[in-house]
Amino acid sequence: MEGSHLEKFSSAVASIAVSSLIEELELTPKPGLVDQRNTGAHKDLTFQLMMASAESLKDTFKEMALVSYGRSPTQSLREEIAAIGRDGEKRMFEVTGGINTHKGAIWSIGLLVSAFSIGKGLFTTERILSTAGMLAGFPDRNCPKEDTNGKKVMKKFGVEGAKGEAQQGFPHIAYFSLPMLNSSRAKGLSEEKAQLNALFSLMAHLDDTCILYRGGTAGLSFTKEQAVYYLTSGDFNLLVKLDEEFIKHNLSPGGSADLLAATLFLDKVDNIGTLDEISKQHQFI
Repeated sequence: MEGSHLEKFSSAVASIAVSSLIEELELTPKPGLVDQRNTGAHKDLTFQLMMASAESLKDTFKEMALVSYGRSPTQSLREEIAAIGRDGEKRMFEVTGGINTHKGAIWSIGLLVSAFSIGKGLFTTERILSTAGMLAGFPDRNCPKEDTNGKKVMKKFGVEGAKGEAQQGFPHIAYFSLPMLNSSRAKGLSEEKAQLNALFSLMAHLDDTCILYRGGTAGLSFTKEQAVYYLTSGDFNLLVKLDEEFIKHNLSPGGSADLLAATLFLDKVDNIGTLDEISKQHQFI
């Protein structure tokens, strides 16, 4: 691809990634999560801070798209993507004053951005997910040996976390959130309710390490039970009360939120393959 076209492609893909993060942020009301109504169970976050964090990642996703275009999923590419992601984390922390806002999203959406770009924008959703899984399967030999909250939770509770989800090709997106998003739209639900259903389908099935970190197995069971109840009832009015309950118990389904943003990214890039089509549908941020 000619240099200027590759630049435009990468900018457009990055804009889609950032807009997906912003769309997840703006979805309201979400239990325990930052949205336009409140900051959920997060005392150190604001809507404005989350917005600034999302926008700060545009260059990160653009660089990932640039280096991935037309290549194969290899150890070398995996480590290049990881290095770009770590630089993105640094920029994020500069914007947020050291608060982790989108570290999980950099991992999940970053892999999908890379996989989409490997396919030059022409891969099916299934191919994007499988390619992202292949990429995630390569170890990052340059990864700092730090004991993160996620690793502690994975060890303590025996769950696979964001790493395992990616290495398996994001099964919770493939089998739950994306089908739920599409089926909810097909039933004539509003986009807001379709996205909320997608979020709750993730909450109902995911062993969310953010929930486990804050609330242990009791918190995870509560989250899954409430998510199933909401999906069964379809009562939109339950959400404000549920938000209050999550705040009361200091629960925030951050892992589900990251996967919702990833779901929205895949939804946006589905079937729009070419640069011209991407550029028409997404203004560069």
